[in-house]
Amino acid sequence: MIRSLILLFLLVSAAQVNAAKMCSYQTYSWNTVTKSAVKHTTVNKPFAELTDEEIDAYTGCSVCEQDQRSIAISPLKPFSICRVLAPRLRDTLEDLISQGEPLRLIVGYRVGKTRGDVDENGTRTRFSNHSFGIAIDVNPDSNGLYDNCLVFNDACRLIRGGRWDPGQPESLTADSNIVHALEDLGLKWGGEIVGKQKDFMHFSPQGY
Repeated sequence: MIRSLILLFLLVSAAQVNAAKMCSYQTYSWNTVTKSAVKHTTVNKPFAELTDEEIDAYTGCSVCEQDQRSIAISPLKPFSICRVLAPRLRDTLEDLISQGEPLRLIVGYRVGKTRGDVDENGTRTRFSNHSFGIAIDVNPDSNGLYDNCLVFNDACRLIRGGRWDPGQPESLTADSNIVHALEDLGLKWGGEIVGKQKDFMHFSPQGY
């Protein structure tokens, strides 16, 4: 009887701890009219109060800082990524760097509503994959985001990052060892997005 009561107490205590676990993050929304970040907000609340839109269904990682893990591998600047992806991604990056692959900068976790439909003010309403720490940008200064770009040509318009030039080592191509290694982790390359955008820096489970 006493053992059962102790076990029940421990289970209830664990549930209370989990319910009280706090989530914190800073976010913004992208306005498609002004082409600027708006609605800068700092959020602090219990994990138990997270909504479905704040949690990635694929990994279970949330937009919370507490769900992210820092990766620090020289010569890269430290960045954060979803706790589920972090161990294998760290191993992959270490292997690529040891092989001399030109990894200069990786951008991971950053929270913002930059996807989805727009509201009456032209503001995006859905969190990006970066918001959950399930997307990374690789060498953005040499792998830009382009629109008007069904097939890459001179008509493609660079809207973020640096000019993509498949002739330079830091620009990624479908044949790059970096692309192959990250695809082996289940991350699709944004350079192969079907549609009017090509995001040569970007990797995520959906490619967007």
